[in-house]
Amino acid sequence: MSCSPYMPMPAKLEHVVRETANIKTFFVRPQKPLAFKAGQFIELTVPGIGEAPFTPSSSPALSDRIEITIMRAGRLTEKLHALEPGAELAIRGPSGQPYPLEKYRGREVLIVGGGVGLAPLRALLFALFEEADKYKKIFVRYGAKSPSDLVYRKAVEDGWGRKDMDVAITVDKRDDSWSGNEGVVTTILAPDKLKCNPQEGVAVVCGPPIMMKFATLELLHLGYAPENIYLSMEKNMSCGIGKCGHCRLGPYYACKDGPVFSFDRIKHLQKIWD
Repeated sequence: MSCSPYMPMPAKLEHVVRETANIKTFFVRPQKPLAFKAGQFIELTVPGIGEAPFTPSSSPALSDRIEITIMRAGRLTEKLHALEPGAELAIRGPSGQPYPLEKYRGREVLIVGGGVGLAPLRALLFALFEEADKYKKIFVRYGAKSPSDLVYRKAVEDGWGRKDMDVAITVDKRDDSWSGNEGVVTTILAPDKLKCNPQEGVAVVCGPPIMMKFATLELLHLGYAPENIYLSMEKNMSCGIGKCGHCRLGPYYACKDGPVFSFDRIKHLQKIWD
């Protein structure tokens, strides 16, 4: 991080990969190595346009280049999606609280993603892979609206090339190319499709709010304790350091106290899924 939390570091866009019709992964090289932990976020600046918070999707073990998977959804992301390699950018951060990997060790880890919510979970997966022998088993359950909306599709279908992964994918609505499960992500959390031990595991959820709500309810039904369910609550973050108040979540600020929260910390708050 630079000496001032408000001062971004110059960076350059090196490469762009189209994931879906409206999602791209941007390979960005900061002026100096920038270390982050899985679950933390950065503020990405498009000079002359503005900045917005995004969670890196690359391995935290790499600091010389950061990958950020971004959905086109507004003015700044529209500009980002129009950029070509060589474009000048800037990065501020990292900020926020990471996934507490020390609490996951020796346990099963269930990762539940929806849509572009798989992006921050990808960074978590890479962090888990770095010390895979410290976890009993890694499960991934991922859903998207349609086959064409699946992010990192080949990697997910191949289980990231690992034999120690238990991966299942679903789409809300199939097309002629899809022979897998059809239905929302909770349909692949059912006991007949998920042979896990909730009493010995933790679950991590990231995706659209409505998906996170019903996935959390299903996880509770399966027997996961509220303190063992971790949510990425990226709510309207702006300044990134708890000053502007845009991301207020009860007594917390998502940018400073999160964005990773265990469900037991926030379950009593109103409108957490809004």
